[in-house]
Amino acid sequence: MPFAKTEGLVLEHVPTEVPLSITVTEAKGLEPTLALTERLTQQGYRATPHLAARLFTGDQQVAEVADRLTEAGVTSIFVIGGDAPEPAGEFTDARGLLDSLERQGRRFETVSIGGYPEGHAKIDDATLSEALRAKAPHANGLITQACFDAKVLGAWAADVARDGISLPIKVGLPGPVNRQKLIRISAGLGLGQSARFLAKQQNMVWRFLLPGAYDPMKLVKKLGAVTARTPTHIAGLHLFTFNEVAGAERWRQRLLTATREGH
Repeated sequence: MPFAKTEGLVLEHVPTEVPLSITVTEAKGLEPTLALTERLTQQGYRATPHLAARLFTGDQQVAEVADRLTEAGVTSIFVIGGDAPEPAGEFTDARGLLDSLERQGRRFETVSIGGYPEGHAKIDDATLSEALRAKAPHANGLITQACFDAKVLGAWAADVARDGISLPIKVGLPGPVNRQKLIRISAGLGLGQSARFLAKQQNMVWRFLLPGAYDPMKLVKKLGAVTARTPTHIAGLHLFTFNEVAGAERWRQRLLTATREGH
């Protein structure tokens, strides 16, 4: 998340070979995300900005942002619709922004889009499936929202594969985040009193706030068992750190060690 101390935490704790993703929120707007992406790219990281379609005013701003990122050496973007109640311009969803980028010939090496294994608070499942089919030809990667049920994740990924969508899927996985820090970060983003955020993320919030309710390693092991039995295009994990950067990196190293040792 593009906070004042984020860059320092990353430089101190995260190797440059680890790809990074920089979130965007309605409260802070695009600029902090773009600026942090540029600075981390200059430091040798492969940084991916979240681009929320509903924050763009139109094609001209899309061109300006795309050119700015390209000039900074950014090769990867994550395109989402965003949660702003009213769009700043003509784009109401991710498809509109993806279309604008293609019309203008602005291309990135990696374009990822979002997936919702447990659905969306304000979008029905049929509409979500139709939107995913429409967006998939414009992307080469899929990142899911946080989900804590391995069976749900496996079933959703299998459905996506059966629907003919072959994009590699990275499962959105919250890291080992301190509960109190999660609350502070949510408040800092302007999310603490947001009904939209709570409606969409209530499963995640309650999993963190209930004592002993969440262990990322347990979820990874369950997901591995499920996907071993089900044909999917799951290709890896996308770790949500909530800026608990040092702890997330320690956990990632433990996971790699466990994997190498066959655990």
